[in-house]
Amino acid sequence: MKKFIKTYSEIVTISNLLLAWEEFLVGKKKRRDVVIFQGRLMNNIFNLYHDLKEKNYCHSDYQAFKISDPKPRNIHKAIVRDRLLHHLLYQETYQYFDQQFIYDSYSCRLNKGTHRAISRLAEFKDKVSENNYKTVWVLKCDIKKFFASINHKILKNILVKYIEDRDLLWLFGQVIDSFNTPGKIGIGLPLGNLTSQLLVNIYMNEFDQFVKRTLKIKYYLRYADDFLFLKDNKEELISLRTKLEIFLNEHLCLTLHPNKTFLKTIASGVDFLGWVQFSEHRTLRTITKRRMFKKIKQNNKPATKASYLAMLKHGNAHKLTKVAGLVNEKL
Repeated sequence: MKKFIKTYSEIVTISNLLLAWEEFLVGKKKRRDVVIFQGRLMNNIFNLYHDLKEKNYCHSDYQAFKISDPKPRNIHKAIVRDRLLHHLLYQETYQYFDQQFIYDSYSCRLNKGTHRAISRLAEFKDKVSENNYKTVWVLKCDIKKFFASINHKILKNILVKYIEDRDLLWLFGQVIDSFNTPGKIGIGLPLGNLTSQLLVNIYMNEFDQFVKRTLKIKYYLRYADDFLFLKDNKEELISLRTKLEIFLNEHLCLTLHPNKTFLKTIASGVDFLGWVQFSEHRTLRTITKRRMFKKIKQNNKPATKASYLAMLKHGNAHKLTKVAGLVNEKL
């Protein structure tokens, strides 16, 4: 494994901060806090640069609010100055870390995403079943309180394996330690940070590598804290679960969710990323259907319909397309 070669001084520059600002600005130009920051943009950029150069930077507190997505989630929003720094760290390190990840990790990665993950599941299903000749067993796992359980010390120790520059490690540490799960010092990453998306992938890459290199599991894929194992042998998956639980607990201080971890056949339907995969077809999850109908009723614009039509093309949803009134829409 090649270490990350860029240094702190190479990353923390005025030009890089300006590039990060341009990326950050996409889709946010009219937001009040962004407009205020942009009103004194160069002063704000120079002040941030000076604090970073002198290592006087200190991350500010977060604004907390809740969303339904569709389930309730606690989001923590950083101020614009800190989010600009998040973009700087992300744009300078993403490509390097992405090259360290396994192929079948699909969350928050370029040219990956949910549609590629569910297509990969179908591909795995065909290979394990030998085109529906064998029964396919699926062990589906979920981490309990994933973001809220990330251990800061473990995460920073993982980063040391990749990054030699102490100043850059210090900066990552400032971001990591800027948030704590209520009542748990040194635990948790905030939902909403761009850096959190990268950091949880770095954290879970330890698990991915264990699965692929130590356990040598061929048919495994992960999307954030939602991951699947496919085999034609039920007993092997039963014994596998114990090994996974031990590694997650001892190495990452994570726990499998007891109510969201199960073993079943693909023929009975496996719920994954909004779709239910069966042996020969894929249908939209019931709660996703309800949310789609609600959104279309609230916003009947062509763009909304086109978005859902694009989503439905990834499954067997011809009848649903008619019911939703999308049959004559064009992408």
